[in-house]
Amino acid sequence: DKKVHFGNSGAEAVEGAVKLAMYSTRRQKLIAFFGAFHGRTMGALSLTASKSKQRAGFGPQALDVTHIPYANCFRCPYNLTQETCGAKESKGPHCARVIEDLLFKTTVPADECAAIVLEPIQGEGGYVVPPASFLHTIREIADRHGILVIADEVQSGFGRTGKMYASEHFDFVPDILTSAKGIASGLPLSATIARADLMNWSPGAHASTFGGNPVAIAASLATLELLEGGLIENAAKTGAYLLEGLTALMDKHLIIGDVRGKGLMIGVELVKDRATKEPHVDAQHQVELECFKRGLITLGCGQSTIRLSPPLVIDRDQCDFAIKTIDEALSTVANN
Repeated sequence: DKKVHFGNSGAEAVEGAVKLAMYSTRRQKLIAFFGAFHGRTMGALSLTASKSKQRAGFGPQALDVTHIPYANCFRCPYNLTQETCGAKESKGPHCARVIEDLLFKTTVPADECAAIVLEPIQGEGGYVVPPASFLHTIREIADRHGILVIADEVQSGFGRTGKMYASEHFDFVPDILTSAKGIASGLPLSATIARADLMNWSPGAHASTFGGNPVAIAASLATLELLEGGLIENAAKTGAYLLEGLTALMDKHLIIGDVRGKGLMIGVELVKDRATKEPHVDAQHQVELECFKRGLITLGCGQSTIRLSPPLVIDRDQCDFAIKTIDEALSTVANN
């Protein structure tokens, strides 16, 4: 069984999730990941680690958070491969095991850690899709030490990836989940969802004046009807079609280092050289501009990744336009 606390934004949902984790465990420390974006309010900002400019000028962080590298198999921060890191073995990948093998022995006492906060698919960090073993190993480590797992699905949730929540792709079950953005089709609404046995606030411990306002709730119910009426399935099918078309561009454009994603949450990473995988930051901005000139709005993420996160109503003709436009933009940038 679950209980839900409604708020107004993704950051507010994250704040609620962290408060709940601390309240439930009576612990204060948190573990999060480099590349993460969890919001800009002072608590959520302590978890955010995607761009330094988001923290600049805001002094000491409000929460005791230790960050570690996320599972980026295209550009492994430990210079390992899935064959050498343990991702395909029962022990799990090194990037998850480092929590128990290093952090708990050096900087974060396990019995003081309230939660591990993660995105099942990292958003601002580059639309990075981790191996399922990464999430499963974190779940196992957390369970061994009485630590909660918070899944931030503000960007990846509500049908975006072809499932209601991205966690479902990995058979991954967090203790607390945050949802916002698409939850009410543009109206201010968010949800902190947790196991019923966890969300037992004492009166006055947590509240939000406009959380769950009736207009936003009505919009969310209408959104759910649309999702269940075929939009989640459309995200899965058209997302696979778009991913295939973008992947095919790799044969023509050597600047594309990787194409990855789930459903309609797709990233195209640009590199200067496929062997070194050096990010091509300048090209990212140039390609985005060329796409914009041709009528396609894209947005960057990570160091040099172009994200495609279209409305869930997109059809194949619109996918074809996007693929053609990106193809032309890449050619123009290469010629210049």
